[in-house]
Amino acid sequence: MSITADQLRERLEQALEATVEVEDESHLHAGHAGARDGGRHFRVRVKSRKFAGLGTLGRHRLVYDAVSDWMKKEIHALAIDAALADD
Repeated sequence: MSITADQLRERLEQALEATVEVEDESHLHAGHAGARDGGRHFRVRVKSRKFAGLGTLGRHRLVYDAVSDWMKKEIHALAIDAALADD
């Protein structure tokens, strides 16, 4: 199964009650080992109140936890910009 940027955005929006932007950068990695196996490369910008009190590592963990079932197969690489949502 190959996921889309929209599926990733929807998953993160629901799991993190977040505002999410997703860029599919898979075309930049054509021929790369993970891309050959079907894994997609995404860049995400996530803003969530769930990030309150967390540093960068904690925020990234929440994002990875939300898509853990997709990592290494459907998603080969995930670049994350995670920020606390404005009130």
